[in-house]
Amino acid sequence: MGAEEQQQRANGGDRIGGSRPTPISESQFLIWKRRKDAETAARKAEVAQKRAEDIAAGTVQMNGRELFLREPWVFDNTRY
Repeated sequence: MGAEEQQQRANGGDRIGGSRPTPISESQFLIWKRRKDAETAARKAEVAQKRAEDIAAGTVQMNGRELFLREPWVFDNTRY
């Protein structure tokens, strides 16, 4: 091994970009994780609200669960 190869491995040359990631503390990670979870929950809520609006407008077809929750009389077998 040459001196350049040793220097590259010492600097983390096996990784993409050749540099080591910046270490973070546990509190920084937990802050990031809470923010990421909040963003994910907001995105899911937005999608669910849009889906409910589309169902109410009749632009999309309901699946079985949505049909049961909105119109349970469809599944009432005592009417037959």
